[in-house]
Amino acid sequence: MPRRLPPLILLPPSEGKAAGGRGAPYAAGSLVAPELDGDRAAVVAALRRAMRSGEAARAALLGVKGAALAAATAADRAVLEAPTLPAIERYTGVLYGALDHATLPVRERRRAAAQVRILSGLWGVVGPLDPIPDYKCKMGATLPGLGKLSTWWRPRLGPVLDAAAAGRTVWNLLPQEHAAAWPGPRRSGGPGGPGGPGGPTVELTVRFFDEVRRRGTTDLVAVSHWNKLLKGALVRHVLATQLDDPDGLTGWVHPLGYRYVPELTTAAPSGALALSFVKPLAP
Repeated sequence: MPRRLPPLILLPPSEGKAAGGRGAPYAAGSLVAPELDGDRAAVVAALRRAMRSGEAARAALLGVKGAALAAATAADRAVLEAPTLPAIERYTGVLYGALDHATLPVRERRRAAAQVRILSGLWGVVGPLDPIPDYKCKMGATLPGLGKLSTWWRPRLGPVLDAAAAGRTVWNLLPQEHAAAWPGPRRSGGPGGPGGPGGPTVELTVRFFDEVRRRGTTDLVAVSHWNKLLKGALVRHVLATQLDDPDGLTGWVHPLGYRYVPELTTAAPSGALALSFVKPLAP
């Protein structure tokens, strides 16, 4: 059996972003997958043109209003001149708070740099250490001249992410909006996806459930609001253990009490396995 390659972890960016920066402005060649630089330039140009639109159009595009709209507009207009931060510091949402990259041991931080990729409406894909400016641009946004960004990026990200995923276990932690930009490993290599030095590609997604009591019976309710928070701790665990098989989750207890339940695993038509974590009722 070939030795499997390290896992690949796919994350969304966060709505919350740190302002300012200490690095030089964005430059071509400074992000992972430099072959996407021409595509990035096209999206940046379309976004900056859109920032010349009226307030109502900008509010609809960016999904904010008032002071938040003014700040987002200013950031997008200055996106090529603004200072940068590493993506892992720029993104400040709950997933990134739970991941808490700064507290990872040095070995895990090195692994994160090589194994984590973040799908972005503006940049396509970035690595944790890639220097990016403050910006506001959702993957689900529709930019004049380009259309919906998840659809626009899909054929461009496909070859890049397919190559990165080949022969690896892919922990696909993308929400639907970002998953639309990459349909998962191409299935040309058989049921497990394209092959590589580490064997067939394995794609894993995750779901979290709470046990609840209803009318005397126990039901499972999917966690939605705290889903990103729960994924952050899972990323830390994968970076520490290099898990490439769901069986390795047996016995692991999420810091918030969720446990992997193998019998709830389901397979999507694409071949991806959906793993389920359940928080049992308190005794």
